[in-house]
Amino acid sequence: MTEPLRVAIAGLGTVGAGVIRLLDTNGDLIARRAGRPIEVVAVTARDRSKDRGVDLSRFDWVDDPTALAAEADADVVLELVGGADGTALALARAALKAGKNFVTANKAMIAHHGLELAQAAEGAGVALKFEAAVAGGIPVVKGLREGAAANAIDRVYGVMNGTCNFILSKMESQGGDFADVLAEAQAKGFAEADPGFDIDGVDAAHKLSILSSIAFGTEPAFGDVAIGGIRNVVAADIAEAAALGYRIRLVGIAEADGEGLFQRVHPYLVPMAHPLAHVSGSTNAVVAEGNFVGRLFFEGAGAGDGPTASAVVADLIDIARGEFGPPYAMPVTVLAKQPPAPTGERRGRAYVRLTVADKVGVLAEIAAAMRDAGVSIEALMQRGALADGSVLVAIVTHEGPERCVAQALETLSASSNMTGPPMWMHILGE
Repeated sequence: MTEPLRVAIAGLGTVGAGVIRLLDTNGDLIARRAGRPIEVVAVTARDRSKDRGVDLSRFDWVDDPTALAAEADADVVLELVGGADGTALALARAALKAGKNFVTANKAMIAHHGLELAQAAEGAGVALKFEAAVAGGIPVVKGLREGAAANAIDRVYGVMNGTCNFILSKMESQGGDFADVLAEAQAKGFAEADPGFDIDGVDAAHKLSILSSIAFGTEPAFGDVAIGGIRNVVAADIAEAAALGYRIRLVGIAEADGEGLFQRVHPYLVPMAHPLAHVSGSTNAVVAEGNFVGRLFFEGAGAGDGPTASAVVADLIDIARGEFGPPYAMPVTVLAKQPPAPTGERRGRAYVRLTVADKVGVLAEIAAAMRDAGVSIEALMQRGALADGSVLVAIVTHEGPERCVAQALETLSASSNMTGPPMWMHILGE
């Protein structure tokens, strides 16, 4: 075996400590697979005295994280600090400028600054790796970038946020309301104290924009992702979906065609026959559809110290072997700059839930608004009165342009008979 691959780690939270434990536990196996040992030589974090359950005395400690690239005698800088900007971005820029390989689990930084960092890595002839930034331990980045490299990818989509999936799965099994299940998820550590990035779809959008670029050979375009979350999903939506033969999942979906790049994160009704309907708990799953390979399905733990550390060390093994190419599967100079695809003429079926006054003529008003907008109704269900006296009306539409549903909801939103905002969820095709 040759000289060890020397690694400097910035950030010693659950993932950073998990990486050290993994290298300690599987070090011999990893060395045989990598062709040489992988050794941590330097670390940095905010609190030097904190007990992290691993022995840090054997590593050099660097007080300033941004100085790690210059001060540590390392071949690779591993960033596990987090955050789109600030310390993480400064460290990434410094490491690549110093000609050091860079590995990160930071989805936000890659979504916002990945193109800049890829250009710097390619210019310096070093690796930029971020397998752990998307779907935890699932090797979906490698699967798309390498395993499916011979294919034109038609569509990539999936369940990409474990917090949302845990909440929706619990609402299915327990029949609880969103707020109660969110509180349970926070108590069990599946949701942050401030869960906005997760439940509002931002975390999934970061991951989707990364996968879109790799899948379609386009410049990352996080700002073009249409983002919706699950805050307004109620128990009645879960029950109605089940009665219709669906489950509700927060789905990120991307497609590229002649009109541009379509990227959306939003709650979808997923048919029971589709594998995504059976992804439960905090699990993540990603589907990619290639023109020769067909449908590929990746499923596994989307977060956690073990799965994320596994993905990080897989990147380190690639670097130890000298196996690394363009971060986005092709050089940044040939990545296409795609405009966002218009959605108005995008065709599909929809689920719409309205909260309305319990009055004679309200259903006729709803039907008229749908008719005038050109929306064909497949099914309409009215449920019993809520505590405030209003009722829920659920509608499933036939396939049609999205602009028609948007027009109908705009008309209805102005009605005094609407007692709450409408909920519009798309129905995923099989």
